[in-house]
Amino acid sequence: MNQLRLTPLAFGAFVFISGHAGAQTAAPDTPEQPIQTVVVTASADASAQGLPKDFAGGQVARGGRIGLLGNVDMMDTPFNTTNYTHALIQDQQARSVADVVQNDPSVRVARGFGNYQELYVIRGFAVNSDDLAYNGLYGLLPRQFVASELLERVEVFRGANSFVNGAAPGGGGIGGMINLVPKRAPNAPLNQVTLGVESGGQLYGAFDLARRFGPEGRAGLRINGARRDGDTAIDREGRELSVFSVGADYRGRGWRVSADAGYQNHRLDKARPSVTVAAGLPILEAPDADSNWAQPWTVSKERDVFGTLRAEVDLGKDSVAWAAFGARKGDESNVLASADVFARDGSATMSRFDNVREDEVRTGELGARTSLRTGAIGHTLSATASGFHSESRNAFALGNALINTNIYRPMDAAAPGYLAYPGGNMSDPLLTRKTILSSAAIADTLSFAGDKVLLTLGLRHQRIRDAGYDYATGIENSRYESSANTPVAGLVYKPAEGVSLYANYIEALQPGTVATSFDRAHLFANEGEVLAPYTSRQKEIGVKVDAGKFGASAALFTTSQPQTNVLNNTFGLFGEQRNRGLELSVFGTPARGLRLLGGATLLDTQQRHTYNGATDGREAIGVPEMQFNLGADWSVPGVQGLSLNARAVHTSDQFADAANLQRLPSWTRLDIGATWMTRVMARDVTLRARIDNVANRSYWASSGGYPGFGYLVAGAPRTVSVSGSIDF
Repeated sequence: MNQLRLTPLAFGAFVFISGHAGAQTAAPDTPEQPIQTVVVTASADASAQGLPKDFAGGQVARGGRIGLLGNVDMMDTPFNTTNYTHALIQDQQARSVADVVQNDPSVRVARGFGNYQELYVIRGFAVNSDDLAYNGLYGLLPRQFVASELLERVEVFRGANSFVNGAAPGGGGIGGMINLVPKRAPNAPLNQVTLGVESGGQLYGAFDLARRFGPEGRAGLRINGARRDGDTAIDREGRELSVFSVGADYRGRGWRVSADAGYQNHRLDKARPSVTVAAGLPILEAPDADSNWAQPWTVSKERDVFGTLRAEVDLGKDSVAWAAFGARKGDESNVLASADVFARDGSATMSRFDNVREDEVRTGELGARTSLRTGAIGHTLSATASGFHSESRNAFALGNALINTNIYRPMDAAAPGYLAYPGGNMSDPLLTRKTILSSAAIADTLSFAGDKVLLTLGLRHQRIRDAGYDYATGIENSRYESSANTPVAGLVYKPAEGVSLYANYIEALQPGTVATSFDRAHLFANEGEVLAPYTSRQKEIGVKVDAGKFGASAALFTTSQPQTNVLNNTFGLFGEQRNRGLELSVFGTPARGLRLLGGATLLDTQQRHTYNGATDGREAIGVPEMQFNLGADWSVPGVQGLSLNARAVHTSDQFADAANLQRLPSWTRLDIGATWMTRVMARDVTLRARIDNVANRSYWASSGGYPGFGYLVAGAPRTVSVSGSIDF
């Protein structure tokens, strides 16, 4: 299969032709017929149906995007998903995607290797923030941190998903994926300003403006901006964040188009780093929750500009075609120093690591969908072709001396100088990796027995081209090109009103990881090699219940993934990780004025086929056996507009090493909050207060995230956030 090339010119031509064809359906002098007024849930993906409606309670939606299948109601899809709404994001004063998915019992938040990148562990498998989808397209959002002000919804798809959107460019897609939905102008004008403050003196300000224009309100514009600045609840840690985005849409007769442009500038000063405990030592007690062992000269900076354009045209009754294109330019610069603990008293060494990175991403898709019947059988046919192209330029430098410190009694030191052999030119980094993905997919959802049985069959042909280049010379030193087919089979059976039984088989295809030691003094024997792509397989069965005001789901799944590790100083695929689990979810309003959201995930993980059976049967790094979440929001009787909320999050113990000799203890955290909606001087005002980690519990929140490494990340301390929003 040839590489799919989606240029801006070709995309623009497609949109023009689609709109022009629609215009030819009426004579030039025929007055344009009115269309339905745009509703509050105007679609972010330019679909005629708009966003799926909120479920009772407004914290989650009834459905979400399932790749080329489009927006699908939760009772009609053979997959397990949860779609978090803007109302939940606002009420919990979420700062980022990580804060939102803390509500999900199948997701835990970890961190990238040696940096501050948010990383999401779904069903026990890592999903890098590189693999977040923005309105269905990968690679368009900032890599390290995605601000919540950009988002209308956060859609969590649980399970392998290469068929749904294609292979994830960052190597995720095994345990699940997260699709982020941008904001659109609602039907009513919106003028909202929010001001807030949180522990440490962090100040916050944001605005959200929206209008619809023209006949029937067909054109919409929404503008968002936010600024955070000041110290955080962690001692000496500072954060600066600037966010600006514009979302536009137009709903014509028989066609729709939407566009987004965004800018994010994020800086962390003296951010608390991760900790690695030396082999042979037990996991130490976590330091005080607000303590910080960062060196005063450490800093992480990230700046991104990104945009998307999406269009959909009606080809006839029940038939549509769509096209989308997106691009991002990102720049990162970091001065880092993680802690390596070598003694039981917390004594540690830190080594300086500087790096710069520049990313350029282009991605797009074309697709069509139609519904028809052949006798008593209904069909929804979908087809798509997608392309992804990214180039990364990297350089790094290492300190020439170790720094002595202690995670319980931190010590500051002057920044060491650099070793004589840097990894490339820090002021002008060279191309170090190029990834080109292209795919084509087709699916048919068949309906039988009065739509009580839905069978989805599909296949995606994926081609992966990956090349690695030497940091210092820019010379290509590794290349891989391969293609594979990833099938899907999903079945939904509705034995009674409000009940769906489902099953699926689906695969995940991952681009190979680059062998990178991050230590120029101890390079891998295959340093810089790009490993071959590898496939993971999943089987799942489940049940969903929709009782109108209250919903629940249960799922049993098993997934196997080839495991990367280091053997004889060679980075490669050595063994397999198999995760089995049970997921339980609840949501909705079981009683008047009470909203529940939560569930539990039980995981049984096992390493298999490891070298000489060294760790066969042991648990995988960073995968707890149990994860439990339960959130409740209660409207206080007799006090109009006042609601109180609480959320408990529990994570059982987990291991930080493949041999299972280093065990992290379990932890439980309680968060509480309140929201009061009132009117002041004829204006709508919303006051919010929240305390995360009420008991100021000190704990290790996660271990690992990068294959084969069990570094620890400390949980955030008690954090108080207060904000007020006014609509004018």
